[in-house]
Amino acid sequence: MNEKALAERFNEVVLPHLGDALALARWLTGNATDAEDVVQDACIKAHAGMPGYAGGNARAWLLTIVRNTSYSWMARHRPRGMMAVGDLGDLDDIAAAHGTSLPDEDGPEASLIARADTAAVEAAIAALPHPFRETLVLRDINGLSYREIAAMLDVPMGTVMSRLARARGLLASELGRAP
Repeated sequence: MNEKALAERFNEVVLPHLGDALALARWLTGNATDAEDVVQDACIKAHAGMPGYAGGNARAWLLTIVRNTSYSWMARHRPRGMMAVGDLGDLDDIAAAHGTSLPDEDGPEASLIARADTAAVEAAIAALPHPFRETLVLRDINGLSYREIAAMLDVPMGTVMSRLARARGLLASELGRAP
């Protein structure tokens, strides 16, 4: 594959999914600056792996690279006991992508309540055990299918479904809504 064809393929396969890649990296690394470093490394790896990309779900392929790169990056740059959590901005980005937003037009009280709810959800997601948090973020935030998550995490699909159910149950309990 010549350089021009490689660049065109990269633009078609990787660039449309950079926002999702950055959001996943933020959830895994815990902050935007580290996430940008991870996504940059992941893009370099994706570019290098482009000749071997056989097609299929480009988003899942890129997010798998981002996930693996995140863990490699954190192993090199973080103390072992450090826990990764997502950024509050991710929830705002996701809400905006789905056509919803914090209701600023309803007045300052409504806006304050909505922001407190968002912070509570972020804290509840961050408090989930790592396998549950990762599965929840990949499914409910990044919208990957059970099959894609199973392939990405190298676990059976039943494990993905179980982790997701447990994550949602723990999240609902933490937020005060019995499952």
